Amino acid sequence: MEKKITTIDDAPRRWGGLTLAADYIGVSEKTIRRMIALGEITGYRMGKRLIRVDLDELDALMKPMPNAKTVA
Repeated sequence: MEKKITTIDDAPRRWGGLTLAADYIGVSEKTIRRMIALGEITGYRMGKRLIRVDLDELDALMKPMPNAKTVA
């Protein structure tokens, strides 16, 4: 029987490395590291060197820009 997802916390995370995360939102790996350092996104360390981010956190950062139709 499949587990039913009822909240966002129940959903499986979409993990990505720093390079994948940078490519995903079109920035440099250095920018991803800076975002982690500033607390804008959470970095997850596995072992001494491996760092992963939750790609859903990156999606949550994206906000639509106002334009002439929405500002009116």
